[in-house]
Amino acid sequence: MTATIRAATPEDTGAIFALTYDLAEFESLTHVFVATEDGLRDALFGARPAIEALVAENDGRIVGYALFFHNYSSFAGKRGLYLEDVYVQPSQRGSGLGAAMLARLAALAVERQCGRFEWTVLDWNKRAISFYEKMGATVMPDWRVVRLTGDALERLAAGAAS
Repeated sequence: MTATIRAATPEDTGAIFALTYDLAEFESLTHVFVATEDGLRDALFGARPAIEALVAENDGRIVGYALFFHNYSSFAGKRGLYLEDVYVQPSQRGSGLGAAMLARLAALAVERQCGRFEWTVLDWNKRAISFYEKMGATVMPDWRVVRLTGDALERLAAGAAS
């Protein structure tokens, strides 16, 4: 096995997009998957990139990816690194690629002087939770994700003062 972790290039967009759909299938969330390959390419490599990506390659084939971006902690007074997705194909799990991507991202967070590196995990994904905890991560028991989408987002936006 010749495995590497590297920064994504525009040529990787199709493979990352396909793996993103695989992640949606794994999480039983294909019913909310409306992303497009062009949208991903723009978010990664457009005029105003919103995210960055690492890819995991094994024998020249992309078998995993991590999408991440910077956020900011007003309490720490520093930016953080936020991991939106990390995914490794099932056939490659246990190979160390997921741990290697997380280690690379932790190193990037330290290099960029981030106050923290964080992400979310679905509560039913006990295997991932255990994996993250073994790495030293803390699953925050008192925090919940709050999200506005669709009609609720539109209604709230419509009430904003001009």
